Amino acid sequence: MQAWLCENPVGVEALNWKHQPTPEPGPREVLIEIKAASLNFPDLLIVQNKYQIKPALPFVPGAEYAGIISAVGTEVKHLHVGQPVACLSGTGGFGTHTLAPAALCMPLPPGFDLVDAAAFVMTYATSYHALIDRAALKAGETILVLGGAGGVGTAAIQIAREAGARVIAAASSADKCALCLAQGAHATINYSEHTPNGSLRDAIKEATGSRGPDVIYDPVGGDFAEPAFRSIAWRGRYVVIGFASGPIPSLPLNLPLLKGASVVGVFWGEFAKREPQSNAAMLHTLAQWYLQGKIKPVIDQTLPMEALPQAYAIMASRQVKGKLVLVNAH
Repeated sequence: MQAWLCENPVGVEALNWKHQPTPEPGPREVLIEIKAASLNFPDLLIVQNKYQIKPALPFVPGAEYAGIISAVGTEVKHLHVGQPVACLSGTGGFGTHTLAPAALCMPLPPGFDLVDAAAFVMTYATSYHALIDRAALKAGETILVLGGAGGVGTAAIQIAREAGARVIAAASSADKCALCLAQGAHATINYSEHTPNGSLRDAIKEATGSRGPDVIYDPVGGDFAEPAFRSIAWRGRYVVIGFASGPIPSLPLNLPLLKGASVVGVFWGEFAKREPQSNAAMLHTLAQWYLQGKIKPVIDQTLPMEALPQAYAIMASRQVKGKLVLVNAH
């Protein structure tokens, strides 16, 4: 097998594409022949030693991938050789093969494209857990999706649309706003045309008829978080997904008090560990939605697995719409 090996987490430039022995699965593991792996923001942080999870060195980055099982451990009963699966294991995806815990593998029904599957679990599981479980989004409510053109943003737009909500998406350029509309958003706000503390609030007010959004979905953080929260509706829910812009914002606690609003944290990975049955049911629902054509990952482009450094550079430029996926030719 071959894989991108991180032996010194000082950045992308330290990764090396190397031959390694193909491993044998442990009792509760499977060996996966990787067909596709998507690039997520934590994949950049982890090779820079900036992520909260710090794997033992050396490691292969790549949190999310899809492929075909080529060997199973002695205690694995629900998966079999030749079965297509998607997996979000945190590491191991940027190579030709990887070992994965069987418990983290999502069996794929017939007709589930493997490139789509590699870009599916993190974004859709996060967004469904955030909107349906944590925020209890209801039909007829209004949601503001910040970072609407990204991987989790496009997934959130699609899921909110299926829930019957009115979707306002915010993105940083005209073409990204156009993408949000194509995914089902009813209106858009272009960040680049607004200042955080001034016209952004005016734009949200205009888009919501002065009422404010019932739910704000925020994977971005940074300077727009506080003005967005100040615009929230009475009894609104501000859903904290992550901080792709870098800075973690600080919110004055009088704001939720004045609006009777909630700040709702979302940590899908921990939810999956603590509530595995609920998570499995959610993934089943999402897989059915995919097969019914209700949701579909937005793929910016696919690149060969050997082009991982190029993919990192594209992601760092913040020009990606949806997700980048690396594919193996074999």
